[in-house]
Amino acid sequence: MEVKLLTEHYDKAEFRGLDGYKKYGGYEVLKKALKMQPKEITEIVKASGLRGRGGAGFPAGTKWTFLPENGEPRYLLCNADEGEPGTFKDRMMMERAPHQLIEGMVISAFAIQSKKSYIYIRGEYRTSYRIIGQAIREAYAAGFLGKNILGSNFSHDLDVYSGAGAYICGEETGMISSLEGQKGQPKLKPPFPAVKGYLGKPTIVNNVETLAAVKYIIRDGAQAYRKFGTEKSAGTKLFSVSGNVLKPGNYEVPLGISLKDMIFELCGGLKPGRKLKAVIPGGSSSPVLTSDEAMRATMDYECLAQMGSMLGSGAVIVIDDSNCMVDLLKVMMHFYHHESCGQCTPCREGTGWLDKIVSSIAAGRGRLQDINLVEKVSRQMMGKTICALSDAAAMPAISFVTKFRDEFEFYVREGRSKVKKEGYAHAQMHY
Repeated sequence: MEVKLLTEHYDKAEFRGLDGYKKYGGYEVLKKALKMQPKEITEIVKASGLRGRGGAGFPAGTKWTFLPENGEPRYLLCNADEGEPGTFKDRMMMERAPHQLIEGMVISAFAIQSKKSYIYIRGEYRTSYRIIGQAIREAYAAGFLGKNILGSNFSHDLDVYSGAGAYICGEETGMISSLEGQKGQPKLKPPFPAVKGYLGKPTIVNNVETLAAVKYIIRDGAQAYRKFGTEKSAGTKLFSVSGNVLKPGNYEVPLGISLKDMIFELCGGLKPGRKLKAVIPGGSSSPVLTSDEAMRATMDYECLAQMGSMLGSGAVIVIDDSNCMVDLLKVMMHFYHHESCGQCTPCREGTGWLDKIVSSIAAGRGRLQDINLVEKVSRQMMGKTICALSDAAAMPAISFVTKFRDEFEFYVREGRSKVKKEGYAHAQMHY
């Protein structure tokens, strides 16, 4: 069921260092790529069907073609901010295989003819930052970065940047603002970063997993990569599975795998005596699935979109019948209120109201009309802001109160959780 393409050697400690990485074929694909035409690499990535692994799922090769031919310097930015709750795959990739990311970035930079790139790492990921920094120094010393890489005419410099510790910096234009030394706030699009990005120049922003996958696509070819996954969701994907499963962790599987198999086969199922209640399939911003929906879902972009949710960052949060959906939504709404940059009124005020309303219900002070108010406020937030953080708060809120309305109504009527012992609701939780 698992397909170890990117993660084949992650169990080997030596794979982290340059010598160990080279032992398993490291930088051989870069040598191959530098003998190709840049546009040829782009076409292979397009043909592979690789879609952005950071959450949006936009075709990577197509994004590369949006760069204007205007002679301006181009930048490649690796988005390693990974702030979506439930997601921890990029951290593992950077800490176990930093050179894999670097090789993928240099190949991608050659394809788009960029002479400078940055890895923007989440501020809390201090270990990742240190490991990536060491790997970059090793790559420079060995001639895989810098002037005339491997004797070619291509020169490329790579640097690592520690993020500003904010969820909003995971949004590509917010990340660019932070990288420029400004407040990490998103910008209006268009212009898109491919046209006007870092320092006002054409910029490509890709996720860690996306860039690492480029190496294997160039190594094996587009059709070999397409052997995994579905027609529209090609390749393998790393899923971060957490919550009420016996074996949480990161799993690399072909896109299109059944969510049922992922939970009950790969992850060992639930604790004895527990029943599946719900699944968040793509990080906290993706609408929740009921247990019935989860058992019919396949983990690809199309199926989850048809179900009214999304694959997102590939963070699967499994929820069993011991959990209270009101309590879970309270934690999520507090997070989005805290992480709103405050730039847009519907998000700044809307996330605040959602936090207050759900917290009031969870404290035993809710009214029945508050349940409808959560949905009303959420719908007034969606599609009305510069970035998608407002939608990221609104979509799960709507799905929780509509699919699990009975739990919210019980909380309002009884002043306590339907699945917790009496008095639990009145134990104030501080974050």
